[in-house]
Amino acid sequence: MTDLKKYDNQTISRLIIGGIIILFLVGDGLIFLIYGQEAAMMGLLCLVGGLVPMGLIIGVIWLMDWVVKRAKRNS
Repeated sequence: MTDLKKYDNQTISRLIIGGIIILFLVGDGLIFLIYGQEAAMMGLLCLVGGLVPMGLIIGVIWLMDWVVKRAKRNS
């Protein structure tokens, strides 16, 4: 019997990672090809700057989930 919850989480993780890789490679690659290295570096800086707030939000949500699960286990 397969664990469908684990499979679902693994699939979602792979899709998110793949999407980010495509965004960086294709997006920044096209900027590099069309506008050059300096513009690609600025594009990379903007992409990373845009991902930082999302990463912080995901980190806070993960931390809250961890605290709640730990509290449930101890009670």
